[in-house]
Amino acid sequence: MPSFLTTEPVILASASASRRRMLEAAGVEVHAEAARVDEEEMKLSGKAAGMTPPEVAEALADLKASKLARKYVAGYVVGGDQMLECDGRWFDKPADRADAASHLRLLSGRTHTLYSAVVVFHNGARVWHHIDHATLTMRTLTDAFIERYLDAAGDAVLSCAGAYQVEGLGAQLFNRVRGDHFTIQGLPLLPLLDFLRVRHVLPA
Repeated sequence: MPSFLTTEPVILASASASRRRMLEAAGVEVHAEAARVDEEEMKLSGKAAGMTPPEVAEALADLKASKLARKYVAGYVVGGDQMLECDGRWFDKPADRADAASHLRLLSGRTHTLYSAVVVFHNGARVWHHIDHATLTMRTLTDAFIERYLDAAGDAVLSCAGAYQVEGLGAQLFNRVRGDHFTIQGLPLLPLLDFLRVRHVLPA
């Protein structure tokens, strides 16, 4: 069982196992609940409106947190989201193995950017947000390696944009990474912990 330092549970407006693990490993007691929002519609409308990837990541994080903030008014509700952009193209989570292989071929040998946003609501109002980014250069991948990687990684690749988890087998895909490791995993954790300390949810 994890050891928690928080004075009260934090509500994570997400079904992301990765974000929950990060928070719990850092001593944050988490109540996780998926905020059912139409992410695809938000991304399409955002792109049509000329929004940038970090703006869309923030808008999605805000949408998730605001939805659960109506239910957990007195709590600290955390929403997070991430966008992957490469050469002007946005990448979503792959739909299936064939889609994952296609994403890896498109990212192979190129540098892409991950934008991670976090938004916090309290007492029904947005009280804090933060956006960070990281750049990752994927080595040139052969089709044979892509197939072997997908065999080893299994369905886990379908839960993340880019078809990788850099904290696991996804590390094999890269020859250069610049940025915060937590941001790459989908949550700017250290600024969020700072905010929770300011609000006395975590000890200073």
